[in-house]
Amino acid sequence: MQGRRVAVTGIGVVAPCGVGVEAFWNGLLTEPAAGDRVLEDWDPSPYFENPKDARRTDRFSQFALAAAEEALAMAGDVGVDPAKFGSLVGTGIGGIGTTETQIVVQHTKGDRRVSPFLVPMMMPNAAAASISMRHGLQGLCEATVTACAAGTHAIGNAARAIADGRCDAMVAGGSEAPLTPTARAGFANMTALSNSGVSRPFSADRDGFVIAEGCGILVLEEWEHAERRGATILGEVLGSASTADAHHITAPAPGGSGAIRCMELAIDDAGITAADVRHINAHGTSTSLNDAAEADAVAKVFGENGPAMTSTKGVTGHALGGAGALEAVAVLLSMQHGLIPPTMGTSEPDPEMPAVDLVLGEPRAWEPGPTLSNSFGFGGHNGTLVLGPA
Repeated sequence: MQGRRVAVTGIGVVAPCGVGVEAFWNGLLTEPAAGDRVLEDWDPSPYFENPKDARRTDRFSQFALAAAEEALAMAGDVGVDPAKFGSLVGTGIGGIGTTETQIVVQHTKGDRRVSPFLVPMMMPNAAAASISMRHGLQGLCEATVTACAAGTHAIGNAARAIADGRCDAMVAGGSEAPLTPTARAGFANMTALSNSGVSRPFSADRDGFVIAEGCGILVLEEWEHAERRGATILGEVLGSASTADAHHITAPAPGGSGAIRCMELAIDDAGITAADVRHINAHGTSTSLNDAAEADAVAKVFGENGPAMTSTKGVTGHALGGAGALEAVAVLLSMQHGLIPPTMGTSEPDPEMPAVDLVLGEPRAWEPGPTLSNSFGFGGHNGTLVLGPA
């Protein structure tokens, strides 16, 4: 990434497999139960002084505030001008829980019973705005809404704002709370969801994705500033890229052409070569077309002896706009622990797909190095991050 180097100094996560960094890492190494990945016992009250504020905040924003609190506490006193400290949180569908509830209220009880908080709760920028207001961040404050690539794009765009000098620090990530009856029915009726409730990325018997909720948040800051203040640097954003398939509203381009170009551009942006890449956290949704297109793309970019690849969606399920941020967190934790989590739910790769070095069964020890984190969304949105160890 041309310009200033970008350090990661804080990580926060809210996910069904674990709330908090330590619990999330342990969850990535544990076989999940079948079914939707939902935070059954989520309690937002610890993150709000006033219970009314929690009720006036959609679930996806609650997740973002909680994850940001952990990430900022880990980063410590960042100590930059608030006007140069921003927030950028991606989402696929924002406050859909609030939207769905209030539509029912309007139909059954009339206009006057619709909540005056509907608009600020449902708007996709609510998570980024809530973080900025709570922590006094007066710099760039935006929401990236690019379907399942939103979290990855948000982190890449935030890093670029620092590299370009527009901001000195950013809170960045993605959050999603899509498990509403209507949203779930929509995904089910387009035959995207797994009938078995098991996510099996790149497996011959994969039957669709397992829908999930969750949020991942990173604190990014200019590298030299992080060093000067004595921060613990957890990793580096080396590069990123974004492309469009321009092919179909839901299906990926045949042969993964958009994904190929996205990975190649991200590698070039990082100033490395494909041979330098040590690991790929795949998009790996467990859907027939997406997995095949990604495997094709990886084989074409890296050849026969490509890097170790995993899909953590075998555990987390697919959190849509939050997925890329959860996977960036997984990459950084895999670097810290020297282990690549296995692709849970999959015993062997689909023989009809090109051969890739898929991590299966047990975590794999590795020497951390440049890693790609891929996200490919409806609408043909492609996003790739290149992350490096501290």
